[in-house]
Amino acid sequence: MSSPLSPRVVRGAIVGVDILSPVASAIVFQYNPDTVTRTLQAQAAGDGAARAEAMRLKGAPIETIRLEAEIDATDQLAGGDPIALATGIYPQLSALEMLVYPKSGLVITNTALAAAGVIEVIPPTAPFTLLIWGFKRVVPVRVTDFSITEEAYDTNLNPIRAKVTLSLRVLSYNDLGPTHPGFYVFLTHQIAKEAFAVVGSVAAGADVIRGNVRLA
Repeated sequence: MSSPLSPRVVRGAIVGVDILSPVASAIVFQYNPDTVTRTLQAQAAGDGAARAEAMRLKGAPIETIRLEAEIDATDQLAGGDPIALATGIYPQLSALEMLVYPKSGLVITNTALAAAGVIEVIPPTAPFTLLIWGFKRVVPVRVTDFSITEEAYDTNLNPIRAKVTLSLRVLSYNDLGPTHPGFYVFLTHQIAKEAFAVVGSVAAGADVIRGNVRLA
């Protein structure tokens, strides 16, 4: 049993927002992943650029995030939760999967338009998806791929425990126009990052002044 003095842990989440449905998918991590792997690829001018352009950046780096989340219905089943008893963790897995599925209503509409002879049918768009990893890191993302390993089932073959590995591509102002809310979400994220970088640089500079860092 945890101590009442233990700090309350903020849980990460992935939220998909749709114009037609205010919250298309909302997945709060039951257990925060132990590790989050982030890869940043600089958007530089390139090897073939002129020498005067060698240090120029074309935009924000391309960032990919990889994490592994656990979903377990053991506690809910022990507590007699009716949803867990009837469906296991199907709802949580389905909410994740819907981030990469087009809405069925749009599929039906586009099928009808194609059958009616409409030449150009616009493919449905994915929901506007946010990775919320604490109050200081909220970024728009696109799910590029994920794998689900179902590890246990109830008597009706409902999955009751699973591991989900997610690969996310952060969407910056390089990807989203100024009319998209994600443009400003990412810009706010970058401004906050710049502020933290200043704090870190000031602290590092103070260490140099105090002689805690040898320059040679």
